[in-house]
Amino acid sequence: PNPNPNPNPNPNPNPKHAKVKMQQLLPAEADLLCLHPMFGPESGKDDWQGLPLVYEGVRVVDHHRAARFLSLFEEEGCKMVKMSCERHDELAAGSQFVTHLTGRILGRLGLQPSPIATQGYRALLQLVDNTQKDSFDLFYALYSHNPASSQTLDDFGTAFEELRTELGSRSAA
Repeated sequence: PNPNPNPNPNPNPNPKHAKVKMQQLLPAEADLLCLHPMFGPESGKDDWQGLPLVYEGVRVVDHHRAARFLSLFEEEGCKMVKMSCERHDELAAGSQFVTHLTGRILGRLGLQPSPIATQGYRALLQLVDNTQKDSFDLFYALYSHNPASSQTLDDFGTAFEELRTELGSRSAA
């Protein structure tokens, strides 16, 4: 049984990975339009107004058909962001992956609401809640299908150790 009641229906959120696979598998005459809604079932449950949808026309033969398809998302209020899959992956590692990484790490601390919680602490609890609602499969896909996420994970660990060292050096003084 799936312990996550709201699994993200998009287990492969990496456009470059999808782009490469589709280029390998689809015939040359097939249109190839990569897109990634930068929202999931939780943030897009009420409406898509102003939520970003990243897209790249990798190989478009029928431009009218591609425009009609993209207009479906525009009509629902998505903020359309034209961007290469490679650039998307760079930016997603530093935003989407780091958000999920932080939420998952904080989730393992077992943080609880507090009667003296600051606004910042309440925001952290909300981050934990939001990221825990998505499946671990989504989190793993953010990592495994995006080469930039590995560097982000390394940078996160380095930053943590630098802070640990700085705190230790201050307490020794």
